[in-house]
Amino acid sequence: MEFIDKARQIANLALEKNAVDPVIMHVSNLCSYTDAIVICHGRSTRQVQAIVSHLTAEMKKRGEYAFIVEGEKEGLWALADYGDVIVHVFHEPMRSYYDLEGIWPDAPSIDIKA
Repeated sequence: MEFIDKARQIANLALEKNAVDPVIMHVSNLCSYTDAIVICHGRSTRQVQAIVSHLTAEMKKRGEYAFIVEGEKEGLWALADYGDVIVHVFHEPMRSYYDLEGIWPDAPSIDIKA
């Protein structure tokens, strides 16, 4: 599966659980460890947990397994590493505090809809 398709699938799976403001950043020319970063947030820790649980379960059904999933239990900032796509699901206040989009200002965004 091409990383852009994978990132879009992940963003759309997050939207199925009402994730807020998902973005996909194309970073393959800017960093060495991944091709795309998906960022979104939930309005509560439970919603963050639901988003991460849903997307990891659905990706497994597609034969895509995360190398690691961290932070799901706490629900403040969860990370799922799919190698070529890294997913960050924040609790709303944490997203603005860490401002990952601001770390990658030169990263072009990828449209979620194909």
